[in-house]
Amino acid sequence: MAALAAATALLWTTPAAAAQCEIDQPVRFSGLNWESNLVLAGIERFIVEHGYGCATSVEIGETLAMLAALQRRDVDVTPEVWPGQIEVAWDKALKSGKVLAAGHVYDAGEGWYIPRYTAERHPDLKSAADLARYTKVFADPEDPSRGRIYGCPAGWACGTLNTNLLKALKLDSQYAMFAPGSGAAQKAAIVSAYKRKRDIVFYYWTPTALVGALDLVKLQLPAFDQAAYTCMTDPNCEHPVPTEFKANKVVTGLNAEFARQAPQLKTFFDKLSVPAPAIDDTLGWLENQGAEPEDAAQYFLRKYPDVWRKWVPAEVAERVQSSL
Repeated sequence: MAALAAATALLWTTPAAAAQCEIDQPVRFSGLNWESNLVLAGIERFIVEHGYGCATSVEIGETLAMLAALQRRDVDVTPEVWPGQIEVAWDKALKSGKVLAAGHVYDAGEGWYIPRYTAERHPDLKSAADLARYTKVFADPEDPSRGRIYGCPAGWACGTLNTNLLKALKLDSQYAMFAPGSGAAQKAAIVSAYKRKRDIVFYYWTPTALVGALDLVKLQLPAFDQAAYTCMTDPNCEHPVPTEFKANKVVTGLNAEFARQAPQLKTFFDKLSVPAPAIDDTLGWLENQGAEPEDAAQYFLRKYPDVWRKWVPAEVAERVQSSL
């Protein structure tokens, strides 16, 4: 991780032949500590440097700390903001007038997954409710009379959602919702089972390198219902009703003063949108290759010019393409 942070924090300078940047200082990006954000930062930095002639830098930090930095203009751009995950803080930042939401990067999601080999072994297992018939398939090593679902790491907000969903599906007497000690432990358990072709059911979110790298099937849930979802987010929800997880419209966070001073760059960020198959494929490549986020950014730019060329004027696109 130290090498990753060092690599992403390097200052990238502008080639001499590039266009003249519309601001006279580096564009500063938030380097949040998950793969998709770091890959997006790499993609955006390359385009901003080689297409618009700007120098760039990255500040590594946590979500709320970087949101505060965005308001102070210690950073200019946060490539990936999940408003639903920081709803109160994000609304406050927007109302301050110091931060803007740009574009619609993609829809992030959550769900319960099984490997495709498990789905092929048990073709009638299609929905989360069907798990009631498969406790022996997913037997809990600590209590084989029950099944085990690998939930999100201990202390994460999604724990409440998963616990309430288990109750809503009336599976809480048949399954234990196992909370790994960390995100790394959660990922390790899933990958270990997958490599050994063991049956496993687990919670995960997208886009992520793990979902992009593994061949998985998402279990079906009832159609999304806002009232049911609101209750499921409440630890004191007395009568949870099953519903699909809420899709998160991911946006780009911009410092408002930066956006005012750099209208061409703001237009770029407003247009930036990544189709789910493209980001999933890129993150899967990152995972399978054991590569760095900047390498994955180059992979995306080379493989998906039909996507990123829509974000920028033709002359900018040509400068970017000639730099790859």
